[in-house]
Amino acid sequence: MQGRLSAWLVKHGLVHRSLGFDYQGVETLQIKPEDWHSIAVISYVYGYNYLRSQCAYDVAPGGLLASVYHLTRIEYEFRLFFWIWKSADFQERESYDMLGISYDNHPRLKRILMPESWIGWPLRKDYIAPKFYEIQDAH
Repeated sequence: MQGRLSAWLVKHGLVHRSLGFDYQGVETLQIKPEDWHSIAVISYVYGYNYLRSQCAYDVAPGGLLASVYHLTRIEYEFRLFFWIWKSADFQERESYDMLGISYDNHPRLKRILMPESWIGWPLRKDYIAPKFYEIQDAH
């Protein structure tokens, strides 16, 4: 079954795959990374002006990585002039830090939880944990 957003995207020739609805009736779409920027801008213009959350997960060991954006509509009495969703900053940095997902055009894509010298992506299913950890002084 196709929802309103999916029907609107089809009408405007935007490539996506409808995954149906979740238990709350929220439409779920699958979008290729190269199409995400266009669909994000159009979704914002269409009224999805609030990024509720962004997360990422590893689909299978050595396989696909997924980045999930939960968008919703909020009516403001005044308009905020931020480029798309500024609130994705730390969430996308965490997805990069833990899973290695690279987000094009992100202004500060760097590690946020792990030290810059850390090798690997700790939340990937194919990640092999180091056999030793550096113990740091707490003083």
